[in-house]
Amino acid sequence: MSDAPDIGPVIQRERKARHLTLERLAALSGVSRSMLSQIERGESNPTFAVLWGLTQALKIDLGDLIAGGVAHRQTNPVDVVTVPLTPEIKSPDGSWRLRILSPPAMAGRVEWYEMELSAGGVLASAPHAAGTFEHLTAQTGSLRVKTTLGAQILAPGETARYRADVEHEIAAVDGKPAKALLVVVYE
Repeated sequence: MSDAPDIGPVIQRERKARHLTLERLAALSGVSRSMLSQIERGESNPTFAVLWGLTQALKIDLGDLIAGGVAHRQTNPVDVVTVPLTPEIKSPDGSWRLRILSPPAMAGRVEWYEMELSAGGVLASAPHAAGTFEHLTAQTGSLRVKTTLGAQILAPGETARYRADVEHEIAAVDGKPAKALLVVVYE
């Protein structure tokens, strides 16, 4: 019988390559910080459920993890994500849509989205992690950015920068649909 794969160093290498702290990976994966630390040091044998959570949070294939890590190879110097492969988040009522433009490896550090709001649409958000800021650039239509600290109307071409570690919302306010570029920067 062959030895079990030594996955602790692989998890640690992939976490560090994504500039994730143990705390951030714990939050993304649902695996406790102490368990992550034990796994990285080779002091714990994780269950399949734990491995699944980690591979999903790190956006790596379970097979790559077991094989010793992700092969970082690039066949083309320009990586293109086609429209059908660009992930989207949509509100249940269809009032807003976010297209995720940032690479998965940057999740939890810097994320950017193309946002579309229907006329009167509102994207309300709970507070993000402490120190998080959002940068919203209106492309079409008028938008209102509202936080627990104040509100501001944006015309097309204007950018609002605001704390996102408090409750906040973005709304299309001129009776027309609106488009914007949203960048989220985590501390």
